[in-house]
Amino acid sequence: MPERAAAANRIPAYILFFVIAAAPLPFGSRDATTVALWCFVLGLGLILASPRGLRAGHLVLLAGVGLVVACYGFVLHEQLSDHPWVATPNPIWAKTSELLGRPVQPSVSIIRGEPFYALGPTLAAVLALGLGLVVGADNDRARQALLVMAWSGVGYAAYGLATITGGSLTATFVNRNTAASFFGSCAAVWLVLLMASVRGRLPAGPIKWAEILRHFGSESSKEKELAVRICMLFVCLAAMFMTASRAGILLSLFGMVIAFLGFFRRDLPRGLSLLSALIGAGAVVWLLLRLMGGQVEGRIDAGGLTEQGRYAAYQSTLRIIADHPWFGTGWGTFASIFPAYRSGEISTWGVWDIAHSTPLELAAELGIPLAAIVVFAWLVGILVLLRGTRRSRRETVAPVAALAVALIANLHSSVDFSLQVPGYAIVVFALVGVGLAQSLQTAPPQLRRTHKRHSEPQGDRTENINSA
Repeated sequence: MPERAAAANRIPAYILFFVIAAAPLPFGSRDATTVALWCFVLGLGLILASPRGLRAGHLVLLAGVGLVVACYGFVLHEQLSDHPWVATPNPIWAKTSELLGRPVQPSVSIIRGEPFYALGPTLAAVLALGLGLVVGADNDRARQALLVMAWSGVGYAAYGLATITGGSLTATFVNRNTAASFFGSCAAVWLVLLMASVRGRLPAGPIKWAEILRHFGSESSKEKELAVRICMLFVCLAAMFMTASRAGILLSLFGMVIAFLGFFRRDLPRGLSLLSALIGAGAVVWLLLRLMGGQVEGRIDAGGLTEQGRYAAYQSTLRIIADHPWFGTGWGTFASIFPAYRSGEISTWGVWDIAHSTPLELAAELGIPLAAIVVFAWLVGILVLLRGTRRSRRETVAPVAALAVALIANLHSSVDFSLQVPGYAIVVFALVGVGLAQSLQTAPPQLRRTHKRHSEPQGDRTENINSA
């Protein structure tokens, strides 16, 4: 049955790999035409996908995704309908009717029809999540998805490093903060792949860190794989630091620390040794910042951790939420509603068309209940990924990588808008889908017991992670 499912999902897997590799290419896929293309391609992949390899846990996750989509659909209906079921039309329409001196059909959204046009990026991300869940149920496909993201990230990093002429690196993204999150996510995946190769060379049982070097240098093919993965990790790190994004770099490094601790957690004794590991990881982060993060350190020294006016903008957004708590002002209407609430503490230079906090913008446009549902869904997903880190080392590679990427994307989006860029969001959701699928039992219990008997004497190694 697993072999049949893998064969049936060959074309959907290729579609998923293509989208993961290509989504960042057209300037982050921010225009509506490109988003529509990805929706079509991902939708086609889901139509062709076979559910044969899915187990009960996967179906529960898909049902949960469907429930969140239904909640979106309900709010969307209320914002678009001339006769909403429970929502009250926005008062702005009554004022408009009064000023015009004639009746105007009211709407929950402050811009009629705008929520429909704002649907595309989220739809593409959800389709990527669903396709990642179905395709990622197969172990080999999951590892291939990781490698596709990792190698495509190297390609974009090389392009960015080759074309930068001054200032900050953005590669194919138009914003350095999103670029930092993307390259940080790719670096986290390379780190997990590197750790899998390293752990596969070591004997079973707790790692004797003082003797780790003597296990290397015997097999040239393995040494070449390690060297390649180390080099690719530093290419992505170099591109990340060249973006000079403060939050993007710091949160990416945090995600990589979590990936390290998550992967080696069973090899680290509890108590003081775990604290020592945290201190050691912090020292590595500090060293990387000193060696490669000159630009970001300069920006932190000059302007602190956040830009001037960011907190004032958050306060203004909170006032929008307070005035429209249940169904928001309409999906995609933040740029239109914000000027009425814009604080005088914010500089008059420029247009503030995004909240620089995806959860706050989501609550302002779609209401507190739906924003809370989305946050809860992400928390559940992260808990499932954490559960996946408790599996065998061979099976924990994808969950650990997806956990690191999910943390980087969500934490950075809390203080910026990286997940609102489709070219990055599609990649994140696809990889999270793969990680969620691998976090659950994907083989019948008999096969798992057989695999355990064969793998434990060799130290539960990860040599069979696909070679880079």
